[in-house]
This record gives sequence, C-alpha cells and structure tokens, in this order.
Amino acid sequence: MKSNIFIRGGIRSHVEGVRLSILLGMFLILGSVSLWAGHVDVIEVDGPITPVTAKYIGDAVNRAERDGAACLIIEMDTPGGLMQATWTIDKKLLAARVPVILYVSPSGGRAASAGVYISYAAHLVAMAPSTNIGSAHPVTMGGQDSSKVMLEKVTNDAVAHIKGLADKWGRNGEWAEDAVRKSVSITEKEALAKGVINFIAKDLGDLLTQLNGQEVPLDEKETTLQTEGAEVRRYPMNWRYKILDKISDPNIAYLLMLAGIMGIFFELQNPGAIFPGVLGGISLILAFFALQVLSINAAGLLLIILALIFFLLGIKIPSFGLLTMGGVASMILGSLMLFRSPELKVSLTVIIPAVIGTAAFFIFAVGMALRTRLTKATTGKQGLVGEKGVVVNVLKPEGQVAVHGEIWKAVAPEKIRKGEKVEVIGVEGLVLRVRRVSE
Repeated sequence: MKSNIFIRGGIRSHVEGVRLSILLGMFLILGSVSLWAGHVDVIEVDGPITPVTAKYIGDAVNRAERDGAACLIIEMDTPGGLMQATWTIDKKLLAARVPVILYVSPSGGRAASAGVYISYAAHLVAMAPSTNIGSAHPVTMGGQDSSKVMLEKVTNDAVAHIKGLADKWGRNGEWAEDAVRKSVSITEKEALAKGVINFIAKDLGDLLTQLNGQEVPLDEKETTLQTEGAEVRRYPMNWRYKILDKISDPNIAYLLMLAGIMGIFFELQNPGAIFPGVLGGISLILAFFALQVLSINAAGLLLIILALIFFLLGIKIPSFGLLTMGGVASMILGSLMLFRSPELKVSLTVIIPAVIGTAAFFIFAVGMALRTRLTKATTGKQGLVGEKGVVVNVLKPEGQVAVHGEIWKAVAPEKIRKGEKVEVIGVEGLVLRVRRVSE
C-alpha cells in the first residue's frame, strides 16, 4: 500500500516537473524571440534635401547605432536638394554601423535628383507602388560658373560618385550614370527589373517581412537582418528640427528677409516705435540663418537690395513711376535668382504678392513718414513760426502780440507800434521773436 502511494506520488511529481519544464521552455523561447526580433528605427524625410535634413538623418543613424536597432528605415519622398547636403548624407550612410534601408514612399512619392544618390548610398532600397526614381542631373544657376566646361566637371564628378556607390552595393551602375547624364526616371517595377532597388513593398509591414533574413555587408562582414515581429520605433522631426526646417524653406526665408528689412527700415525712420524694430531684427536674424543654410546667389540678393534703393529714390525724386517700375522688375528678377538650386526656389505665388506689398510699403508707409518729417509743424511752439500776428502793446523792443487769438510776450529787433502786423520768426520759452511785416 505504501509503495503504491509512493509510486502514484512519484508519477504526479514527474508530470508536474514536465509541465514546469515545458512552461519554462516556452517562456525562454518567447523571451529569445522577443530579444531576437529587437526593434527597428523609422524616420521620415518629406521635402527638399537641406543641411537640416542631413543633420536629422545623421542623428538618426547615431541613435540607431547607440540603441542597437536591427536597422534604420528612411521613408523618403523628395524632389531633390542641395548637393553638399546630399554628399554629407551619403558619407554618413556609408560609414553607418547599422543597416540603413531607404524606402521611397508613400504611393505617388519619388526619389528624384538628390534622392537617387541617397538611395544608392543606403544598404538596401525599397519602393512603394506608384513611385518613381531618377532625374539626378546636377544643375547650376546664376552666380555659379555655368560654362560648358564647369557643367561637365560637375556632371563627371556626380557620375563617379554614384558609380562608386553602385559598385559598393552591387546595383545597376549603368542606369545610375544615365540618371545623372540624361536625367532618366523610372517606375518602381522598372527599378526592380533593372537592379536599381531591392524590393517593392506595399507598406512598412510588408517591407519588414521582406527584409527579414536578408544579408547586409556591414563592417566587412555579412549581417543577417532580423526584422519579422520587430518593434517599430518612429522618430519624427522634433520641434527644433521642424523650426529649422520651416525657416529653411525658400519661401519662408524670403519672406523673413523682406519682413526684417522693412521692420528695421521703419524703425530707423520712426525711432521709438520699438515693435517694428524688434520684429524686424528677429526676422532678419532668422533669415540670415536660412539663407546660409540654403546657399544664396549673391546676384539675386544684390538685385533685391537695388530694388529697395529704387523704391526709396522713387519717393524723393520725381521720375513719373520709372524708378518704381525699375524697382519692381529688379525685385522680381532678384527673387527668382535668389537661391542657387532649382529645387529650392521661391514660388511665383509668393514673389508677386511680396513684391507688390514691398513696393506699397515703401511708396505709402515710408513715403508718408518722409513727407511728415519734411512738412512744416502746425502744432506746438514750432507751429507758431511763420504765423502772423498784431501788436497789442508797443514793442520797444519788448511788448505783447496777438497770435491765433492768444496774447504772447514778444520781443522785436526794432520798435513796432500798436496795431502793426508782425511775423513770428522764433520761439524762446514763452517769448516770441517777431519782426515787422511790410504792407
């Protein structure tokens, strides 16, 4: 009986031990899967490539390396941007110690111009349906050497750069050269067929599934991506990046510059107004930052300054509107030429109202201020100068006169009899200096 109880108790203990082992194994498996999946970082670049964009991507790469992300995914939709900023991003991606995947999305998006170079610098590239990539020919504008020789140099440099990227990651170098030299552009299906990209993914989840198990060369060795079931950590632009990105918009920078110039000028014309000067100073500082980031064309800036000078001269010099028309033409040309890159330019829908508003400001606001300063005072003591009056008590040389129906103490350089007319030539305290007015 005792042995039977012992056997039953031993079987029960064995079963419970098996159950505990199974549960423990399941926990270990789940824990290992969670640790194995890890997380992926995702950032979004929507708009022109600027130094702010380069800083944003550079910080994202550093964070992904520091936090041990399985990879960094850059969702991109860009019309292009500045070459220097693009080269900075390329160097950062090539030196990254974490796999970087560029995903052209959403549907209808594109990776044009600068976006092509950045995609070729990434470890892997994917595109969403109905997207396109291409048109990477470098373009120069006024203020730069646009001679045939210089354009050829810039183009050859760009071709060498993108072919080097293509060789590094095993992509289609021939198409990349055509994208630079001939500005060709292709759809996502053509890009996949030509070996320009690695995947077509309908969304981020689909992309993570396709990335799982892919081998990526990293630090001179192959790294296998483990992305299935990974936690997605999005890092949108914070307020600091957003402010810098907004004021780096060519339209915003242009308006800030005009607002700063007009505010400072109004304050100089009307000392003590304070608010226009403060607003103008802040706007001008922000504009200087944006213009430095965007790389301006000196000829465009000089044309805008020349336009302001024309507006001022048009107020003081009778020109039958010629100076004002010259100022409008100069400002429109300068606004169109202000930025070097064609992808980063001021919109005509912003230029036209801005030019009209600036011309109106100088013609009316500044013009009225100048006329007020040049107009003879009509109130206060200075308003009495030049007024006529009548002697009430004989001036010999002191006496009293009536001016504007008021009795004033007065002094004259000669004796003037009562009833004679006098003219005020000065005011000293409460005493008028007068002289006889001949009939």
